[in-house]
Amino acid sequence: MHFNYLPSFVKRRGRITKKQIENIEELNKFSVSDFNDIKNISNDFKSSTIEIGFGDGENIISIAKENPETLFVGSEVYLSGIGSLIGKIKENNLSNIRIHNGDVRELLETIKAPIFESMLIICPDPWQKAKHHKRRLINLDFLALARSTLKKGGNLYIATDWDDYADGISEAVRVAEGYISSEDYPFNNFPVTRFQARAIREGRDIHKFNLKKI
Repeated sequence: MHFNYLPSFVKRRGRITKKQIENIEELNKFSVSDFNDIKNISNDFKSSTIEIGFGDGENIISIAKENPETLFVGSEVYLSGIGSLIGKIKENNLSNIRIHNGDVRELLETIKAPIFESMLIICPDPWQKAKHHKRRLINLDFLALARSTLKKGGNLYIATDWDDYADGISEAVRVAEGYISSEDYPFNNFPVTRFQARAIREGRDIHKFNLKKI
C-alpha cells in the first residue's frame, strides 16, 4: 500500500531494557493491525478510543483504569514505549488496551467506517527545525483522515507544548471541514505526562485543542 505523506517520526531502536524486550515478546497478545481487528474487539466494549504516540503509556494506562468499559487502542513506533506499556498492562491486569506498532496513518487508512468515540494526540513530535515542519503529523490531510474514523460527535483532542506547532494546528483547524471546537472533553482527568512536565519546567505552555466531529 502506498501513502502520499512523509514519515512523521524517526524510527530507531534507542535504549531498551531487558524487561521491555521480554514484554515485547508478548506483543502479539495485545496487537491490532487493521479495522477488522479493532471492530472485532470493540464488540466487547461500550466505546473505543485511540491514543496516537502513547510514549511510555502513562496517559493511556491512567484513563484505561478509570474507564474499563472503553477499548483503548494505543499506537506507537518506539519499542521501548511499547515494552513499558505492556508491562503496565500486566501490572494493572487491564483487558481494555490494544497496541498498534507502526505509523498510525497506516492503521487509520484501513478504517472502513467510523469506529472511535475519541482520538488523543498528546505532545506529538514537534520537528523543531523549520525545514522539517512538513513532517509534522497534524495537518489538514491528517485532520480529514482522523475525521473519517470518528463517530459523529466524537472528539479529537490534541496537546502540544510548542508554540509554532500550535500555530500550525490552529491554522489547519480553521480550514478543516467537519469539526467545531468543544469544551466537552472526552475524559475528565488527563495526567501530566513526562513530556508535559518537562515542558512546564522549561517554561513552555501546553496548548490544547478539543474538536468535535459534526
